[in-house]
Amino acid sequence: MGLLTAASFASLAAWLWLTLAQGMFWRTDVRLPPRAAPAHWPSVAIVVPARDEAEVLPLSLPSLIAQDYPGEAEIVLVDDGSADGTGALALRIAAEQPGLPLTVVSPGDPAPGWTGKLWALRHGISVARTAHATEPDFLLLTDADIAHEPDSLRELVSAATSADLDLVSQMARLRVAGLWERLVVPAFVYFFAQLYPFRRINRPSARTAAAAGGCVLLRTGAAVRAGVPDRIRQAVIDDVSLARAVQDSGGRIWLGLAERVDSIRPYPELADLWRMVSRSAYAQLRHRPALLAGTVAGLVLVYLVPPAALVVGLAYGPPAAAWAGGLAWLLMAGTYLPMLRHYRQPAALAPLLPFTALLYLLMTVDSAVQHYRGRGASWKGRTYARPSDA
Repeated sequence: MGLLTAASFASLAAWLWLTLAQGMFWRTDVRLPPRAAPAHWPSVAIVVPARDEAEVLPLSLPSLIAQDYPGEAEIVLVDDGSADGTGALALRIAAEQPGLPLTVVSPGDPAPGWTGKLWALRHGISVARTAHATEPDFLLLTDADIAHEPDSLRELVSAATSADLDLVSQMARLRVAGLWERLVVPAFVYFFAQLYPFRRINRPSARTAAAAGGCVLLRTGAAVRAGVPDRIRQAVIDDVSLARAVQDSGGRIWLGLAERVDSIRPYPELADLWRMVSRSAYAQLRHRPALLAGTVAGLVLVYLVPPAALVVGLAYGPPAAAWAGGLAWLLMAGTYLPMLRHYRQPAALAPLLPFTALLYLLMTVDSAVQHYRGRGASWKGRTYARPSDA
């Protein structure tokens, strides 16, 4: 058996396993669990870390202020060293719109060993817990570029109280408008679900942990037991680290796709999406060259071999390589279709997933190159060392 044939059969075997045994990752029907309104609505503090977010705040912040929540709730926006007037703009927006009260605070520069977002969350959580005689029952950690429908908080709390969950997270629907967003964004969520199958995470005895940092409802008591955010202060992939810390401390977590929570941050050019992925891709691999090599090899085998085997097999033989590659490509495209439907994108994009996977491969390699050039994980003017060097 030739090398191409062997690779095509290995790829087909990988796709059969992914389709049938990887937690049904490709299904997009994991939404908030069955829920009912609690007899008594718990109190909630909404903590929003924000650094240079004046462009998106006029769209996202009013959606938080307008939350239709029956219990006590307030917003703490943490202005993390913004240079564009983020804090002042937030106060003006709150003054012009009735709704939940807003407090704007600033934590100062991050202490050594802290990432900026987690430093901001630490300060915001501390303010929320000490602002009143009793600390809030829940914390909603949400990004400044996330817009919520008016019933978002009510539904999140109902889900947490009905299912006795300590952490409820929803993967916000990302913006898909331009060509590159159509090619890259649905695949980003598809790849994430492949790494962290939602159904596995949501099992009571789950060993897999993940969350989507844009929308995380967390019991305050669970945060205290898990020692977060202090315990994960160096984490660049902070949402996954947060979920793992809560799970390790005995908390129950849940993750699914959102229908009424949207990211409004635009990524109009490929360069914008490239920075979004490459800034943390090598950190996801724990800065280990062996994991990088394995990831590159895996992406080539799983995503690039099928179309190559089909084309080369049809043109030059052997036929076995062509049909194995074709079947693998068909499984790949078929499992991608539900995500495209979730994002209201045409099915014609499904066969292009190998091209998108190639882009992600190059982004991951670039992330490693930037790390070794000293420009590793970076965001809005800050570059973070690997945890062992922090």
